[in-house]
Amino acid sequence: MDHNEIATGHADTSEDKNCKEEASTMKANCRTPDITGSWLQLPIPNVTKKYCTAKRVVYIPELEKNLNSLKSLTEELSNLSKDVMVSVEREEELQQSRRTHEVDGWLRAVQVMEAEVEEILQNGRQEIQQKCLGTCPKNCRSSYRLGKIVSRKIDAVTELKGKGHFDFVAHRLPCAPVDERPMGKTVGLDLMFEKVRRCLEDEQVRSIGLYGIGGAGKTTLLRKINNEYFGTRNDFDVVIWIVVSKPINIGNIQDVILNKLPTPEHKWKNRSKEEKAAEICKLLKAKNFVILLDDMWERLDLFEVGIPHLGDQTKSKVVLTTRSERVCDEMEVRKRMRVKCLTPDEAFSLFRYKVGENILNSHPEIKRLAKIVVEECKGLPLALIVIGRSMASRKTPREWEQAIQVLKSYPAEFSGMGDQVFPILKFNYDHLDNDTIKSCFLYCSTFPEDHEILNESLIDLWIGEGFLNKFDDIHKAHNQGDEIIRSLKLACLLEGDVSEDTCKMHDVIRDMALWLSCDYGKKRHKIFVLDHVQLIEAYEIVKWKETQRISLWDSNINKGLSLSPCFPNLQTLILINSNMKSLPIGFFQSMSAIRVLDLSRNEELVELPLEICRLESLEYLNLTWTSIKRMPIELKNLTKLRCLILDRVKWLEVIPSNVISCLPNLQMFRMVHRISLDIVEYDEVGVLQELECLQYLSWISISLLTAPVVKKYITSLMLQKRIRELNMRTCPGHISNSNFHNLVRVNISGCRFLDLTWLIYAPSLEFLLVRTSHDMEEIIGSDECGDSEIDQQNLSIFSRLVVLWLHDLPNLKSIYRRALPFHSLKKIHVYHCPNLRKLPLNSNSASNTLKIIEGESSWWENLKWEDDNLKRTFTPYFKTW
Repeated sequence: MDHNEIATGHADTSEDKNCKEEASTMKANCRTPDITGSWLQLPIPNVTKKYCTAKRVVYIPELEKNLNSLKSLTEELSNLSKDVMVSVEREEELQQSRRTHEVDGWLRAVQVMEAEVEEILQNGRQEIQQKCLGTCPKNCRSSYRLGKIVSRKIDAVTELKGKGHFDFVAHRLPCAPVDERPMGKTVGLDLMFEKVRRCLEDEQVRSIGLYGIGGAGKTTLLRKINNEYFGTRNDFDVVIWIVVSKPINIGNIQDVILNKLPTPEHKWKNRSKEEKAAEICKLLKAKNFVILLDDMWERLDLFEVGIPHLGDQTKSKVVLTTRSERVCDEMEVRKRMRVKCLTPDEAFSLFRYKVGENILNSHPEIKRLAKIVVEECKGLPLALIVIGRSMASRKTPREWEQAIQVLKSYPAEFSGMGDQVFPILKFNYDHLDNDTIKSCFLYCSTFPEDHEILNESLIDLWIGEGFLNKFDDIHKAHNQGDEIIRSLKLACLLEGDVSEDTCKMHDVIRDMALWLSCDYGKKRHKIFVLDHVQLIEAYEIVKWKETQRISLWDSNINKGLSLSPCFPNLQTLILINSNMKSLPIGFFQSMSAIRVLDLSRNEELVELPLEICRLESLEYLNLTWTSIKRMPIELKNLTKLRCLILDRVKWLEVIPSNVISCLPNLQMFRMVHRISLDIVEYDEVGVLQELECLQYLSWISISLLTAPVVKKYITSLMLQKRIRELNMRTCPGHISNSNFHNLVRVNISGCRFLDLTWLIYAPSLEFLLVRTSHDMEEIIGSDECGDSEIDQQNLSIFSRLVVLWLHDLPNLKSIYRRALPFHSLKKIHVYHCPNLRKLPLNSNSASNTLKIIEGESSWWENLKWEDDNLKRTFTPYFKTW
């Protein structure tokens, strides 16, 4: 074969031989003239006429045009090849994929084609340059063959170019079973990690929920769990990490899962969510998997994603992290664990790691000051890390002392707190359901650091502030308040078990709440909270004209507020246990906007300033545990007052007539005394009569200490409807109708009756305390009349009772003759009741609610049980008094 035959890769055929003959004839007739000859004498026209009639001869005149076409088509092919190569490289680098054999073969064919075309184009350029004076080729045979090769190559390039469009260019390589997650040194997570690891090994536990305050280390713990399976042999085929966040995007979650599973992308890319879910379900059913769901804020439907049911036939697990325990409920996790803040030792270890040993050892005082800083963080890893980084550049005790002062006074102004810590914690606040819950949460910051807050007192204040105004019935408002506290606890914005009647706020969360309340720190004097301060004047709060809430606890205000302060914008004034004997004249003169006034626990306060009676906007007044002797008649001027609390005002002698009845908007009245100590001299019956006529009153807590006032109560349907909490020293006898449906709390002391069977008509009762009633033998009587009435009316005894206190009842023999279900019971306290030998309990009693049974060891040991199994059931709940 000659050179052109090598280029095409074909040997001569019979057709080619005919072409050669034709080309030879053309060559013989196409002479190059000498310089003296004339082109007009050449027989070219005859030759052209002869051979142009042949189809094959067209290769020669079209040669140059076809060469240009071939060059252009090859450039297009090269550009297409480059585009395909870019796609291939991107898939191989970013998606951990490998090019398909089809694409790889095509790219190789393009390279070969480019080389062949380049050689053809080079020969073509030479052939054109050798034409006779630019018109007729010197070698017709060579031009003919080259023309034919060019024509065929155009077809080949066109065909190859057409094959260069692919649905997908690469197959994904099999993913590693676990992708390592980056993480630094961990402190204080080892114990929690071991608990989670044991759950992952427990075949009975299919799902695990890790919940806790923001910044506590939930995501770090999840990374540690993930990395535990990286590079080690385990029982799982694949571990998949998914950041869920909010709003949930099912499609993105499905893509993350499919990218970890051995399925070609073209099978699921651009498919519907339902089709992706089916593919995921099919693939995961064949595997033992661990799905790690980080940062969950709401329920995720695993079936909608495609995650199959975690049944008994699989070892697969789902582990999630969330800031809300409610999400654990909604996800129906079998095992939930709270990721708590660090212990003091763990907190100092983490802080030391972030600050550095060089700084801590640079001066003898710094280590002591560092412990003060750590204490301010209350074990929250996020705060310890951010503050630790900031303190790493402070090398002198003076710098540390200045930093501590800022942390204690205005933590939002400390480096990293306002722009790193608080915004992260604020996510929990942002995800609260509505503005009412948000307002209630922010209000908790008006309590001092580490303060144990009574739910009831907090809700009373919320009502006074108007946060729960949509309820006309205070009882409904209290129920809503209980639900809000529960929600805040589940969201980890308040601490404490949801079943407890108290709550706390973590110090850093409290700092964040104050920061939000003060318009992100822009109005830092808007709220003022002090605790255990002796020199209030040092804070110069009398100069704070913009202050809206002042909360002073256990502080000496006799000097700090001795002048007549001017607080034109003040809405809330809380002065609790502030060592005040009296308030100076003119104290309330410039506080006309006050709505909430709490003077409770000022036991030396004996007189209520008349200026209070001119606070026309006042809606909440709390005088609990004061020593006020008489209520001024001017109190009736407080026509907007909705909440009046006079609990344990132990020396109160006078409540003038027609004062309470002149408070038309009163919704809650509380006046509960300590029965055993307080001596009340005011007209109790008269007070009840005035309460009876108030239109909006829906909650009364009161002590009924004499027979006439008890009689008034049991003969008034209006009082029976409104009284929710009752302290009694004398008890009603047998009552044959239901009078006490709204009673929630009953405290009985010194009662001479033998039983309290009338309590069967108090189905809403939640708290019962009976003490120093030496004649009492039964709580619910077992006489035939009582039993028949209970059976006939199908009464559910103590179905809502949460706490039962029995104290100093030497002759008490029975609570009730039958076992009771006690659907809500959490606590039983029994003290000095030696003849109470049996509790009304069986294996179904308080099965999911009981927390504790308290009493003397001797009493517990002498109790009688139906059988030993029952005793073993309740023994773990017993605690010695």
